[in-house]
Amino acid sequence: MSRILGPAPSLDDLALIAERAFAELPEGFRRLAGEVVFRVDDFPADEVLAEMGIESPFDLTGLYQGVDLQHRSFSDPSPEPSRVFLYRRPILDEWAERGDVTLEELVTHVLVHEIGHHFGLSDDDIDGIEARTD
Repeated sequence: MSRILGPAPSLDDLALIAERAFAELPEGFRRLAGEVVFRVDDFPADEVLAEMGIESPFDLTGLYQGVDLQHRSFSDPSPEPSRVFLYRRPILDEWAERGDVTLEELVTHVLVHEIGHHFGLSDDDIDGIEARTD
């Protein structure tokens, strides 16, 4: 599949794609996600990579940070808002390598995957759900 050459989408472009992707998710899913802050960076921080044991910054397309919904308590002090990070350069790299999905589809996939962690799902849980829906 060939792609039209041009400038790579910027951080703002990817953020807009993510906002549209979230808005197009089912209303119930969005309501359950609640207050989640989305952020787009070029790459994950070195500390994040080291903590996760990841050598290449291109190996992480997204990250959930926060207390997932299954581990929150009404008696706990109000936690900081949950954050979903999308990493532009790894996403663009995967998109260029795959060639079988649109950038919008890939961003939606990463976004939904990270929100799955917000719901308390593991990578294996999320992979199992994806396998059943394919």
